[in-house]
Amino acid sequence: MEAHFTEWLNLSIRWVHMIVGIAWIGASFYFVWLENNLDRRNPRDGLSGDLWAIHGGGIYHLEKYKLAPPKMPENLHWFKWEAYSTWLSGVALLLVVYYLNPSLYLLKPGVDLAPSAAIAIGLGSIVASYLIYHLLCDSPLGKRPALLGAVLFVTIIAAAYGFSQIFSGRAAYIHVGAIIGSIMVGNVFFTIMPAQRALVKAIETHTTPDPSLPAKGLLRSRHNNYFTLPVLFIMISNHFPSTYGSPYNWLILAGIAVLAVLVRHYFNTRHNSQRFAWALPAAALGMVCLAYVTKPTPHTPATAAQAQPPAIASAATAEQAASAQPAEPAATPPTDTVDFAQVEQVIHTRCSVCHSANPTSPLFSAAPAGFMLDTPEQMQTQAAKIQAQAVASQIMPLGNITQMTQDERDLIGRWIAQGAHIAR
Repeated sequence: MEAHFTEWLNLSIRWVHMIVGIAWIGASFYFVWLENNLDRRNPRDGLSGDLWAIHGGGIYHLEKYKLAPPKMPENLHWFKWEAYSTWLSGVALLLVVYYLNPSLYLLKPGVDLAPSAAIAIGLGSIVASYLIYHLLCDSPLGKRPALLGAVLFVTIIAAAYGFSQIFSGRAAYIHVGAIIGSIMVGNVFFTIMPAQRALVKAIETHTTPDPSLPAKGLLRSRHNNYFTLPVLFIMISNHFPSTYGSPYNWLILAGIAVLAVLVRHYFNTRHNSQRFAWALPAAALGMVCLAYVTKPTPHTPATAAQAQPPAIASAATAEQAASAQPAEPAATPPTDTVDFAQVEQVIHTRCSVCHSANPTSPLFSAAPAGFMLDTPEQMQTQAAKIQAQAVASQIMPLGNITQMTQDERDLIGRWIAQGAHIAR
């Protein structure tokens, strides 16, 4: 019952996160589009431009003031709760999915780190990242946007590399997303909103607003704009194990982030010229290249000596040296047909505890993603997915909770390579 409750809690928070995230990012995209499409020819006094639009059967006339109207309206909508709600629901999702089950979802298999320490690293890195970001923006780098952007990119990818050493691939990606999302909402809360409040107050009191605050707000707003597409990718990345499941997942994330920024830059600048029209085909080519370099490669089964723990291997080597006997020739991978009964036993022992119509694992009340491996026919049908997730990327079982061995993965890989036959 606890697993069932957790699943629905996960679903509810994730749904809220998606809804408010769409509202936040949608508003951001809309205002960028609005700014880029204002008619600035002969604007009315006090205006910097206007726009006529039609949508949903209605005609709209929008005007942008150079500073503000002579008198502030009684009702002025502040775009802030979309950002705050997205961040709060995202943190809640991080807690429910990764921190309630750190051994399963958070920690990388084989990493000797206490779950509490891993959680502390995750939360601490989010706080520290915003503080570092804030200091960099307020440093002399803040006056050199391109260089600042490059430094921020390298810093975030360095964090992704660090996470990949201790966290599972999915957890590493999500923590990078949490860092970027926290920077974005921090920009809204600590910089953009105070700048807007100061502007409104100055207009109401007929004083001159501090020009430095809007300048800071503009810089942070621009960062948020370029962060949106990388964050959107991270939000959907857990559906694509060839990205987060790769040994080079941090480099793949870096590549996709660069392509996302290129696409965003094109849409930000296309109203002035088509100077960056090359960005779209370049991004498409980049995705093709990433798909090629991340393709799974056949795994060579470990030899008997390689499969031994280091201590045993060392002892064997010492014994051979002492007896002065020539070493045995390296074992060659078996080429005989794999017995499906062996494969079936491995899958039932290591995989079907979760991926079953009636999981025996207390962590799940239903098969994750509806992926079931109860029957030989299901195993044969799902062979490609088993190859991708249990043999090639080895992201399954989650956290290797069922202790699947390399020999067992090799056995399944050979069975699939031989055609995934289920005849006994």
